[in-house]
Amino acid sequence: MERQKKIEIFKTILKRLHHGENVETLKKEFGEIIASLPPFEIPAIEQELLKEGEITVRDIVKMCDLHVELFRGAVSEAGREIEKLPSGHPLRNLYEENRQILKDSEVLSLLGSSAFSVEGDRRSEFLKKLKELLVQMRKIGFTHYTREEMLVFPYLERRGITAVPTVLWSKHDEIRLKMKLVLDLLENQNDDERLKKEALELSRMVADMVFRENNILYPTLKVLLSEGEWAAIRMFENEIGYYGIEVKGEWQPSQKPLLPFEINPRLDEETFKKLPEEVKRVVGELKPDNYQIRKEQDHDFQTGFLNEEELIALFKTLPLDVTFIDSNDRVRFFSHGQNIFHRTPTVIGRPVQFCHPPRSVHIVNRILQSFKEGRKNVAEFWINLAGRLVHIRYFPVRNEKGEYLGTIEVVQDVTEIKKLEGEKRLLDWKD
Repeated sequence: MERQKKIEIFKTILKRLHHGENVETLKKEFGEIIASLPPFEIPAIEQELLKEGEITVRDIVKMCDLHVELFRGAVSEAGREIEKLPSGHPLRNLYEENRQILKDSEVLSLLGSSAFSVEGDRRSEFLKKLKELLVQMRKIGFTHYTREEMLVFPYLERRGITAVPTVLWSKHDEIRLKMKLVLDLLENQNDDERLKKEALELSRMVADMVFRENNILYPTLKVLLSEGEWAAIRMFENEIGYYGIEVKGEWQPSQKPLLPFEINPRLDEETFKKLPEEVKRVVGELKPDNYQIRKEQDHDFQTGFLNEEELIALFKTLPLDVTFIDSNDRVRFFSHGQNIFHRTPTVIGRPVQFCHPPRSVHIVNRILQSFKEGRKNVAEFWINLAGRLVHIRYFPVRNEKGEYLGTIEVVQDVTEIKKLEGEKRLLDWKD
């Protein structure tokens, strides 16, 4: 099909999109033609139309909706299997997010390559949309990638599959840094050519990650993770959040949640054979992580395990002082961290009111009463003590039913913290 005819077809599609026609209808009518075009040809045609003033930013977004629908119709066999999972299943959530991520990466490519070829109000409109899009896309790192890193990767690592998570996490960080760079360049707007180059590179990186996940990571997860493991992931993913999707709770697991340290990490030969070839090539000799995290003398704290020696040492090491007052206003526990205020075991069992000067007891009582009644969730103060700035906070402690168990006091010397400026990252550390 000659180029001019393709452009005319695109104009027709865009006009119909602009007038609110359904994407599904256009997909049926023009899907075969668009799907037959090389991937690089679509953005090239769209850019021509942009220069001619034929389409708007809104039209670009709608056209990308159509592209994603076409992509959806051409997914791999593994992708089709994932699409059969019920709505709300964590793997289906990740896969559905990638549709939005792919669309946004394409919009980024078009805006990044076209914003500097138009002038006046159109340029302002394009740059404004570009900034809004980049701010939105930064959330991919905080949601989609973070859920993979914190909730999914531990199950692979437990089975001895460490290379895949390591490579993907490195790629995630490259994308996060590139997004920050492009946003910084957009804020300064003093090097259009570099901004265009970096925006296009970011678009490519994001789209490439979608491909890696849909065709390598997700099929691997579908083979390896049991329903109990997905149930555990589902318990925690709301805390991190999602990118561009609304999650419905249709999926109801029948198995109890299994955390990584609770699973049998050994991978049988039959399961190994089902893994994508790309994964089998990099895993090499599997060395499952058989470490037993829970030991005989440990206490279960719901978020981990500690024995008595570790717990005592932990409280001594914390760079702050912690005191717990029970629901009867009696001192039940204090730690030896920074030791800002002198305390000895003689205060254990003492009414907290007797631990303060008489002139301030009425304030202590008001704080505790507000906590017991559920009116306040924090009380904080800071004082100068021998040239040091000391931060004092009180928090109510409640059980899962919301019932008041007591109050915790946290005291910290923040003198040096207050002086901090700029950044010092983990990679800056020197021994």
